Amino acid sequence: MQAVGPGPGADVRTRPAPPPRRRARRIILLVLGLAVVLFTADSIRFVHLIEVNENASPRNADGIVVLTGGPFRIGDALDLLAAGRGQRLLISGVNPLTRSREIASLVPEHQRWFNCCVDLEHSSTNTIGNALETRRWVKGRNFKSLIVVTANFHMPRAMVELAHQLPDVALVPYAVVSDKVKVETWWENPETARLLFLEYLKYILARVRMVLPSAA
Repeated sequence: MQAVGPGPGADVRTRPAPPPRRRARRIILLVLGLAVVLFTADSIRFVHLIEVNENASPRNADGIVVLTGGPFRIGDALDLLAAGRGQRLLISGVNPLTRSREIASLVPEHQRWFNCCVDLEHSSTNTIGNALETRRWVKGRNFKSLIVVTANFHMPRAMVELAHQLPDVALVPYAVVSDKVKVETWWENPETARLLFLEYLKYILARVRMVLPSAA
């Protein structure tokens, strides 16, 4: 029997397969490109999570916690306490050498609250520690709701850490906005851009840590 082959003039040439190294390089570039797109999209989402205006009147809660680190956070938290937004205030992350009378002297209009309704926490040195110590404070008082006071750019990470430690407690964010950190025009200020980028990386690490077995 005569074998059937390509007819006259048929082009039997086939395109050679790319070498394995080239295929691997293409796959790596594709994965990196996708990672960059996802990273960029998530960082934009993170910026949109940041409040640019302070909530002048958050709903009431059982307690209030302020995470130290900015000059106006404690004052705003004391304003909330004085307005009856919470029964008691925890100031978390206070320098071990600082006493309540020293803080009270900086806010003379709120000095009386330090005699009855303000607790200082000196152990924590970062947001993870803030969340752990806040959990002890909240559980010790059987609080079911909590106003969280911290800087607006720090709030997303603080809420992630606190929600992980207090899954059954209603958290009410109160973001403190500083004139020095213009989130809405972050691209115009290299320092603000750097601050937000570093905060985003810490936020990502916090989210990743929550899904690891050791985070349980």
